[in-house]
Amino acid sequence: MSLTDKFKVIHSSHVHESAEKHVCGSAVYIDDMVEPARTCHAYLGLSEVAHAKIVRLDLKRVVDAKGVICVLSANDIAGPNDVSPTGLNDEPVFATGVVQFWGQPIFAVVAETREEARRAAKLAIVEYDPLPAVLDIESATKAGGKLVTKPLTLKRGGLKKAMKNAPLRLSGEMKIGGQDHFYLEGQIAFAIPGEDEDVEVYSSTQHPSEVQHMVAHALDVPNNAVTVKVRRMGGGFGGKETQANLFAVVAAVAAKKLNRAVKIRPDRDDDMIATGKRHDFKVTYEVGFDETGKIHGVDAQFAARCGFSADLSGPVTDRALFHADNSYFYPAVKLQSVPLKTNTVSNTAFRGFGGPQGIVASERIIEEIAFALNKDPLEVRKVNFYGPQTGDVTPYHQQVSDNIIHRLVDELETSSNYGQRRQDIIKFNKSSSLFKRGIAMTPVKFGISFTATWYNQAGALIHIYQDGSVHLNHGGTEMGQGLNLKVAQVVADEFGLPLSAIKITETATDKVPNTSATAASSGSDLNGMAAQDGCRQIKDRLEVFARELSGDSSATVMFENGQVTIGSTQYAFGDFVKQAYMARVQLSASGFYKTPDIHWDREKGQGRPFFYFAYGASVCEVIIDTLTGEYRVERVDILHDVGKSLNPAIDIGQIEGGFIQGMGWVTSEELFWDDKGQLKSHAPSTYKIPLASDVPEVFNVALAQWSTNPERTIRRSKAVGEPPLMLAASVVEALSMAVASVADYKTCPCLDTPVTPERVLMAVTDLQNPDI
Repeated sequence: MSLTDKFKVIHSSHVHESAEKHVCGSAVYIDDMVEPARTCHAYLGLSEVAHAKIVRLDLKRVVDAKGVICVLSANDIAGPNDVSPTGLNDEPVFATGVVQFWGQPIFAVVAETREEARRAAKLAIVEYDPLPAVLDIESATKAGGKLVTKPLTLKRGGLKKAMKNAPLRLSGEMKIGGQDHFYLEGQIAFAIPGEDEDVEVYSSTQHPSEVQHMVAHALDVPNNAVTVKVRRMGGGFGGKETQANLFAVVAAVAAKKLNRAVKIRPDRDDDMIATGKRHDFKVTYEVGFDETGKIHGVDAQFAARCGFSADLSGPVTDRALFHADNSYFYPAVKLQSVPLKTNTVSNTAFRGFGGPQGIVASERIIEEIAFALNKDPLEVRKVNFYGPQTGDVTPYHQQVSDNIIHRLVDELETSSNYGQRRQDIIKFNKSSSLFKRGIAMTPVKFGISFTATWYNQAGALIHIYQDGSVHLNHGGTEMGQGLNLKVAQVVADEFGLPLSAIKITETATDKVPNTSATAASSGSDLNGMAAQDGCRQIKDRLEVFARELSGDSSATVMFENGQVTIGSTQYAFGDFVKQAYMARVQLSASGFYKTPDIHWDREKGQGRPFFYFAYGASVCEVIIDTLTGEYRVERVDILHDVGKSLNPAIDIGQIEGGFIQGMGWVTSEELFWDDKGQLKSHAPSTYKIPLASDVPEVFNVALAQWSTNPERTIRRSKAVGEPPLMLAASVVEALSMAVASVADYKTCPCLDTPVTPERVLMAVTDLQNPDI
C-alpha cells in the first residue's frame, strides 16, 4: 500500500473492520463472552393458545426440575410489567390473566444451565378458558376492525373531481406478505448485577437507550443505574429495535433478584414464535388515468396485521403511506392506514419500515395500468415520474427538489439493454410453450430520516491519547452493515490519519447517552456527523495551540498524511499531540448532531419528514416453468444512488444483500399461521430464506458515480441500508410478465406476495383456463 493509499480513507473502499474476525470465527458476540463464575441461564415459558383467560398456572413441576434456581413472573417485576416502546402500556413482559397470542411469555425459568432452564420451561401446567381469536386481516375486518393505534390519512388535490374526470379507471387489491428477520445471531441478553441498584446489560439490540429505559422501568430504578453495551450484532434488520427489550428485562430482573449473572437466549423456533415480523398488508386501491398512462388520482387503503399490541405499527403503517407514491406524482390522492389488532405476535420494524409495502403496492398500480393499455410498464412509469414539469409534491406535501430518477432510469435502461432484451423475451415466449420469460424495471425513491423528528439526533465521543492514537465511540450500533467502519473513516480523515490509528469501541449508554435506534437508514448520517463535530472541536483547540507554538497567529494548519503542518513546519501527529497534552490542551470532545430542516405534523398529514431521498432502479429477468410454477431469477442489473459514497465496497455489499433479502420477501419467505393461531413456519425447515444458489447468475450492481447529496449530509453521501431492498419489486413484476405471457399479455395476473411457485402455478392455470 502506498503512502497516498494509506491516508486515502474517505470515499474509497476499505474492508469491514471485523471482516477477518467474521471469517475466522473470532468476532466476539454475546454468547461468546467469558461468563463470570456462577452465571445462570433463563428461558421463557410461552403460551400455547392464541387468546384465552389463564384459569390455572401450576409451576410446581417447573420449580422442582433439575437445576432450577427460581421462576420469574409478573410479581417479580418491581416496576411496570410492560415493554411497550410507545408507552401505551399494552405489551406485558409476562402475561397475567389473559394471553393474547400463541407464544406470549407467561413466566421465565432460571436454572444452572441453559438446557436445564429450557427443559423445565416445558413442564408448566396451564389451563385456559379460550376466547375468540382474530388471526388475520380479513377476520379482524369482519370483527369490526379494532385498531391498535391511531390511523393516518394523507391527502392532496381534489380526488373526487379527478376520479370523475379521469378517462379510465380501475380498482383492485393486493395481499403483501410479512417476513421474519432471520438474523444469524438470535435474541440474547446477558445481565451482570452491580452494587446498589446498578446492573450492566449486554444486549443484542439496535436501540441501547431504549433497552436501558425498559430495564430501569422494570427494576424501578433511575436510568443512570443501568448500563447497556453492544459491541456487535449478528444481524438485526429492525428485529432488534424493540424486540430485544423483553429479553434484556428478564435477564436484568433475574440478575438483581439472584445477585448472579444471567443470560437468556431462546432457540430459533421460540425466537421466531415470540418475536414480531414485517407487517403483512392488504391494499385496496382505485386509480383514475388516461390513455397515455398518466395517473389522475389514487384512492388507497392500507390494512395491516399489527398483532396484539401497538409496538411500532403506527410509524410503520405511516411510512407505508409515505412510500405509496414511490417515484410517481399523484395529482390527486387519498391514502389511509388501517392498523388492525390481531391475536398474533406484535409485528415490528423491518428493513424499510413499511416503505417496501407501499412501494410494492404502487408498482402494482402501474402494472395494472400498463396491462389495461397494452403498454410496456416502463413507459407508464416514465410518464408518471416526479419532475418540475410533471409535478413534484408528495401526498404529504413535501416537494421533491432533486428529481434524478429520470437520469437514473435512462442510464440503467441503456446499460442493461432493457429494450432489446424485452423484445427478445416476447419473441422467445411466442415460440416456447413450456418455459416463459419475463423482464421488468422498477425504481425506488426512499425518504431518509426518522418520521419521529426527535430521533434525528446523535452523539459521539472522541479521545486522542498522548501517543496520537484515537478512541472513537458513538451512539450507533454495528450489526454487520459497516457503520463503525464508515464513522471511523470520517474520524481518520478529519485528523489525516490511517484507519489503523482509530480504535472503535462498543456502544455503551454510559459513554454516549440518549441515543437513537440504529434504524431508518440513518446510522452513518447521524453518527458520522456527530463524530465529525467532536473531531472539529478538538481540531479547533489544536489549531489555536499550533499557532501559539509557531508564533504566527495567521499560520495555516493542516492535518494530513499522519502529520500536522503549521506553515512550513511539520510534526508527526503523535509528537504534536504530546506537545499539546503538555500544554494542557483538552484532547477529548463530545460531538453532537441533529438533522436540520425537518418537521412533520401528523394531525394535518403535512410537513417535510425527510431530509432527502435516496434513489435506485433495478432490471430483473426471470424464467418460469409453466408445468410446475418453479422459476429462476436469471439476471439482475442495479444502478443505485448513494450520493458521494463513503465506502463503495461496503455500499455495494449493502445493495447486493438488500436486494437478495427483498427477493426472499417477495418470493420464498412465507409465514403461515394455522387456524389456532400457531406459527407453523418457525424454523429453517419450514421457512425458506434465499440461499447462495438463489443469487442471480448475472448480478450487475453499479453506483451512480455522478450523484452527490445536495443536502448537508456527511461528506455528501446518502443512506444505503434500506432502499436497495425495495429494488426487488422488479422480481414480482418480471414474474407477472412471464405468467401473463401464457394468455398473450391480455390480463394482469395480479400476483400476491410472496410469489411462491404455488402462486405462479395457480396464476398460470387460471389464465390458461379462464372459464373454470
